[in-house]
Amino acid sequence: MEPEAIDSKGGPELVTFREAARRVVEEGIAPSMSHQRISQLAKDDRDFPPVQKVGRSNVVDWTVAKTYFLAHAQRAASRDSRRRNAKAEGHGGAPDKT
Repeated sequence: MEPEAIDSKGGPELVTFREAARRVVEEGIAPSMSHQRISQLAKDDRDFPPVQKVGRSNVVDWTVAKTYFLAHAQRAASRDSRRRNAKAEGHGGAPDKT
Protein backbone atom coordinates (compact mmCIF):
# COMPACT_ATOMS: atom_id res chain seq x y z
CA MET A 1 0.00 0.00 0.00
CA GLU A 2 1.42 3.36 -0.97
CA PRO A 3 1.78 5.86 1.86
CA GLU A 4 -1.01 8.39 1.58
CA ALA A 5 -0.64 12.05 2.32
CA ILE A 6 -2.73 13.29 5.21
CA ASP A 7 -5.08 15.97 3.94
CA SER A 8 -8.03 17.81 5.46
CA LYS A 9 -9.97 14.51 5.50
CA GLY A 10 -7.22 12.73 7.44
CA GLY A 11 -5.28 9.62 6.50
CA PRO A 12 -6.38 6.06 5.92
CA GLU A 13 -8.47 4.34 8.59
CA LEU A 14 -6.36 1.24 9.20
CA VAL A 15 -8.11 -1.65 10.96
CA THR A 16 -6.99 -5.16 11.85
CA PHE A 17 -8.63 -8.13 10.16
CA ARG A 18 -10.43 -8.86 13.45
CA GLU A 19 -11.86 -5.31 13.57
CA ALA A 20 -12.78 -5.45 9.87
CA ALA A 21 -14.70 -8.70 10.49
CA ARG A 22 -16.56 -7.08 13.40
CA ARG A 23 -17.48 -4.06 11.26
CA VAL A 24 -18.69 -6.20 8.34
CA VAL A 25 -21.22 -7.84 10.67
CA GLU A 26 -22.06 -4.70 12.69
CA GLU A 27 -22.77 -2.66 9.55
CA GLY A 28 -24.94 -5.42 8.11
CA ILE A 29 -22.71 -6.04 5.11
CA ALA A 30 -22.76 -9.80 5.75
CA PRO A 31 -24.53 -11.95 8.35
CA SER A 32 -21.21 -13.37 9.57
CA MET A 33 -17.49 -12.81 9.04
CA SER A 34 -14.34 -13.98 10.80
CA HIS A 35 -10.81 -12.66 10.78
CA GLN A 36 -9.77 -16.05 9.41
CA ARG A 37 -12.08 -15.60 6.41
CA ILE A 38 -10.67 -12.12 5.80
CA SER A 39 -7.15 -13.56 5.94
CA GLN A 40 -8.17 -16.18 3.38
CA LEU A 41 -9.70 -13.54 1.09
CA ALA A 42 -6.57 -11.39 1.38
CA LYS A 43 -4.43 -14.36 0.39
CA ASP A 44 -6.59 -15.76 -2.43
CA ASP A 45 -8.53 -12.85 -3.96
CA ARG A 46 -6.45 -10.61 -6.19
CA ASP A 47 -9.11 -7.88 -5.86
CA PHE A 48 -8.65 -7.66 -2.07
CA PRO A 49 -7.40 -4.22 -0.97
CA PRO A 50 -3.71 -3.78 -0.12
CA VAL A 51 -2.66 -5.21 3.25
CA GLN A 52 0.01 -3.79 5.55
CA LYS A 53 1.79 -5.50 8.41
CA VAL A 54 1.85 -3.63 11.73
CA GLY A 55 3.74 -5.67 14.28
CA ARG A 56 2.23 -9.15 14.05
CA SER A 57 -1.13 -7.89 12.78
CA ASN A 58 -2.36 -7.43 9.24
CA VAL A 59 -4.22 -4.18 8.65
CA VAL A 60 -6.27 -2.79 5.81
CA ASP A 61 -7.70 0.67 5.06
CA TRP A 62 -11.35 0.36 6.11
CA THR A 63 -12.60 2.92 3.57
CA VAL A 64 -11.22 0.76 0.74
CA ALA A 65 -12.07 -2.56 2.41
CA LYS A 66 -15.70 -1.57 3.05
CA THR A 67 -16.23 -1.03 -0.68
CA TYR A 68 -14.64 -4.43 -1.35
CA PHE A 69 -16.84 -6.19 1.22
CA LEU A 70 -20.01 -4.55 -0.11
CA ALA A 71 -19.22 -5.84 -3.62
CA HIS A 72 -18.21 -9.24 -2.24
CA ALA A 73 -21.50 -9.50 -0.31
CA GLN A 74 -23.48 -8.70 -3.46
CA ARG A 75 -21.71 -11.48 -5.35
CA ALA A 76 -22.30 -13.90 -2.46
CA ALA A 77 -25.98 -12.95 -2.27
CA SER A 78 -26.42 -13.67 -5.95
CA ARG A 79 -25.22 -17.24 -5.26
CA ASP A 80 -27.22 -17.70 -2.03
CA SER A 81 -30.99 -17.95 -2.40
CA ARG A 82 -31.51 -17.28 1.35
CA ARG A 83 -29.86 -13.85 1.04
CA ARG A 84 -31.71 -13.04 -2.19
CA ASN A 85 -35.05 -13.90 -0.57
CA ALA A 86 -34.21 -11.88 2.56
CA LYS A 87 -33.45 -8.80 0.46
CA ALA A 88 -36.70 -9.22 -1.46
CA GLU A 89 -38.64 -9.40 1.82
CA GLY A 90 -37.13 -6.11 2.95
CA HIS A 91 -34.67 -7.21 5.60
CA GLY A 92 -31.07 -8.14 5.30
CA GLY A 93 -29.95 -11.48 6.52
CA ALA A 94 -31.35 -13.88 9.05
CA PRO A 95 -34.87 -15.23 8.58
CA ASP A 96 -37.59 -14.06 10.95
CA LYS A 97 -37.90 -16.09 14.13
CA THR A 98 -41.68 -16.36 14.48
